Amino acid sequence: MSEQKQQDLLWMHEALALADHAENAGEVPVGAVVVLDGEVVGEGWNHPISGHDPTAHAEIMALRDAAARVGNYRLVGAELYVTIEPCTMCAGAIVHSRVSRVIYGASEEKAGVVDSNCQLFQQPWVNHQVEVTSGILADACRQKISAFFQRRRAEKKAAKLG
Repeated sequence: MSEQKQQDLLWMHEALALADHAENAGEVPVGAVVVLDGEVVGEGWNHPISGHDPTAHAEIMALRDAAARVGNYRLVGAELYVTIEPCTMCAGAIVHSRVSRVIYGASEEKAGVVDSNCQLFQQPWVNHQVEVTSGILADACRQKISAFFQRRRAEKKAAKLG
């Protein structure tokens, strides 16, 4: 296994652990880690519901944390690991922050814009090129999201019947 693949697995495990924070708070379990020069400089997990903030996606929170720690809104050379394919808002923030590479686990067929839908990073009008690696621990990432939504549907059904 290549050193890059080993690093990708290591950091995706970190992102999955952060997704647990979101899940424990009743949020959709998505986690993200920003890595620069082999060190974590930003961490985030979903909390738009509890934070009353529609922008509080895991990627946004990790980018905010990284920018604060680095002392610059530009994160040149950084890599962002996230458990699920980024949405339009997050992809835009990734471009504006100048992250060099995005590594995600599971595809997001409904809202993902890196590969699943509009391939935002490949559009000719995007002013920063972002390298993408997909499918890292995809099964574990997909299972975490699927189990969450299965549980939530069952809870809603039980509440309706109860």
